[in-house]
Amino acid sequence: MLKAENLNVYYKKIHAIKDISFEVNEGEVVSLIGANGAGKTTTLHTVSGLLRSTTGSITFCGQDITKIEPHKLISLGLAHVPEGRHVFLQMTVMENLEMGAYSRGKVPQEEYDRVFELFPRLKERKNQIAGTLSGGEQQMLAMGRALMSHPKIILMDEPSMGLSPIFVNEIFDIIKSVSASGTTVL
Repeated sequence: MLKAENLNVYYKKIHAIKDISFEVNEGEVVSLIGANGAGKTTTLHTVSGLLRSTTGSITFCGQDITKIEPHKLISLGLAHVPEGRHVFLQMTVMENLEMGAYSRGKVPQEEYDRVFELFPRLKERKNQIAGTLSGGEQQMLAMGRALMSHPKIILMDEPSMGLSPIFVNEIFDIIKSVSASGTTVL
């Protein structure tokens, strides 16, 4: 489903990732593991088009996406949940989910129900302003918003960072559920 070959990314003179290559097959849950500063976030940003590699290529579902703009990758079925959640703090939970579905136009209620089934806490708080949610709830919202684009693959950067142990277990159970429902996870 996703293949990255010989990626090299620089931040000015700093060689951030060096000749990274990997594959993610449909239906898999794949984790990038490494120390702080090893290039995990840079790799995800490169795959999602936020950064550009000076060499190599990225193929998604048989299509070269190496130079495709990030906003166009959403319609191809690639979603990215960035580190630090980045929900729209002044919008309600429901408005955040609507933003996730924006590229698809009007989506049926069943799509929202699917997210609420994975994240019952979001359903309870659907009219609440996102900035008033706990860190774990904001992480759930960021994941739910990404799922509203109906992705084939979802990239999650540090999905458990800064969360309490209870939320960490819950987030990883949800990742398993997302995978079981047919979405590939990196």
